[in-house]
Amino acid sequence: MLVVGRNGVGKTNLLEALHVATQGFSQRTRHDAQLIRFGEHAARVAVHGRRGPLPVDVTVLLREGQPKEARLNGARLASTDALRRELATLVFTPDRLVVVKGGPAARRAYFDRTLARLFPARAALPADYFAALAQRNAALRRVQLGLSDRTALDPWTERVASLGAELVSSRSDAIALLAPAFAERAGELGLPNARLDYGAEPPTPELLEMRLARDLERGTTGAGPHLDDVAIVSGDRDLRQFGSQGEQRLAVLSLLLAEAALLDSPPLLLLDDVLSELDSGRRRVLAERIAGAGQTMITATQASALPIEPAQVVEVEPGSAR
Repeated sequence: MLVVGRNGVGKTNLLEALHVATQGFSQRTRHDAQLIRFGEHAARVAVHGRRGPLPVDVTVLLREGQPKEARLNGARLASTDALRRELATLVFTPDRLVVVKGGPAARRAYFDRTLARLFPARAALPADYFAALAQRNAALRRVQLGLSDRTALDPWTERVASLGAELVSSRSDAIALLAPAFAERAGELGLPNARLDYGAEPPTPELLEMRLARDLERGTTGAGPHLDDVAIVSGDRDLRQFGSQGEQRLAVLSLLLAEAALLDSPPLLLLDDVLSELDSGRRRVLAERIAGAGQTMITATQASALPIEPAQVVEVEPGSAR
């Protein structure tokens, strides 16, 4: 589906509404109040579609000062986070370039979300690790202040080491699964010899114990997967430091397409302003690739930007889409 309209008429808002309805949060902001129209106190997003032969109806309700409420086929979900376990949506926006050109935290978050989609049974692992890490850091500060003794650290050190080892292993599994498809998609788009490098070592109780004096001095845990990075490389160049913006865009697109190809069910792809910086050859490669990747919504200012005939065209004007 091609979504066309002038700049500023609301094409991105349409994709954002779909992301909220299928993932429970905006890809643009984590402040839900920003999703409510100025002067109003609530907002509602409703999506109707099909998943194979079965109908899917989703409603997300946002109200000022209250938690979001989501319903799937009429049943209220425990939280909007549950939508992510039911519906797969992958999104590209220009600010997603932070995955390549941003700091390590952006890449860790991205690959942890990928881990959760590729291995649903391990989806809670990053959150469990960071919860244990927060407890160990709090215990370090209590010892630092003389409010506790070092023995209080022992169970949290064991927990951080155990969950940290699981997280490193699971990230490695996810990246190993993603890497061949990433290299293939990147090569198709003209980014040669692309690869993902993740050489992290799991934390051990012995390593954490060896670092204890420094950790106590700083009040924080100085080793573990919360400090790891994933290098996104083309040839011998780390694209974070030595990639052009065009190459960084191709890398993000390649990651997205690689993950889409690995999921059990084709995800909904939301591609915002993805064509504007691609030459005609890369536009055609991308268009042909997404044509067989399930349902895709792609925005452009002109219909001619997409070099193949879309299944449907939606024209967006201020306040309406048709």
